[in-house]
Amino acid sequence: MAGDARQLSRGYAAVFSTVVIWSLPSLFQYYLNRFYDPWSQNFYRYLVACLAIIPFVLFQFRRGPKIDIRAVALCLIPCLPNVVHQITQVVALFYVGPGVYAIFGRASVIFTALLALIFFPEERFVIRQWRFQIGTLLGLIGAFGVIWFQASGEDRHVPVRGLVISFVAIFCWALYGVLVKRPSARLGPIRSFGVVSIITSTLLLPLTLAFGKIGTPLQVTEHVNLILIISAVTCITLAHVLYYIAIREIGVALAQTLQLLCPLGALGLSAWIFHERLTAPQVISAAILLIGAFLAMRTKPPKISSAAIARLLSSSLL
Repeated sequence: MAGDARQLSRGYAAVFSTVVIWSLPSLFQYYLNRFYDPWSQNFYRYLVACLAIIPFVLFQFRRGPKIDIRAVALCLIPCLPNVVHQITQVVALFYVGPGVYAIFGRASVIFTALLALIFFPEERFVIRQWRFQIGTLLGLIGAFGVIWFQASGEDRHVPVRGLVISFVAIFCWALYGVLVKRPSARLGPIRSFGVVSIITSTLLLPLTLAFGKIGTPLQVTEHVNLILIISAVTCITLAHVLYYIAIREIGVALAQTLQLLCPLGALGLSAWIFHERLTAPQVISAAILLIGAFLAMRTKPPKISSAAIARLLSSSLL
């Protein structure tokens, strides 16, 4: 019982830390869009994140167990939707404000729940609970309400292209969160993100060379580059390691659902820094989202025996 309590404490501490940190990415990206194109912005942010985590990865590989080559290879799979997510979320910010996107992005919980239901039988206990179902539904309604009631001059709705790009971004984020669970469980949060950051940076490099401007860091001020470095180290390196810990301790579905709280911080900071404002219906939608997050937070993950964990880690999907 004490071990279960410690596991839950670690999981919730990790997930709430990511909630605080992931209130910031859309703000950083919205600001950097003025200086970096989407391709170069994502490449350099992931490159910095990779350089930040590499010393810790090397230290763990030196002290830890033998490298699991199969788990390392499997990290390539979640990197593919991760690359798509990184690009599309930055492009989406050309159509919507950072606060609005932060809320709309929480709609990924519904895709995460469905994908987790398919891939991870051990999480079906969480998804079947009425608090999780109602909380996810309310969060989804609140997220779409913020988009639907956005006022933008004569056109009160986000352009269809912006909606499609935003939709692709949140679906790929959900897919990434689900696919990274198993290799993360085998490698651990630091080593798994180290591998993911190396692969993601490598995949983003040719895209930047083909479509972006690789020399952007030399053309902008030191202040802008410092903002990029801070965003990479906090929102990518630190947040991903914490998120992997949360996934391991409390599961994909619950860890993702609690991210519904992220838009609250993003909205407040965006209103303060970029003067983004919400309409009354959007405020109501945000309140519905918060209620949904509270209900989901009261959902407890199932107890999994060590034998079940062993079977999970050696399953055919690995």
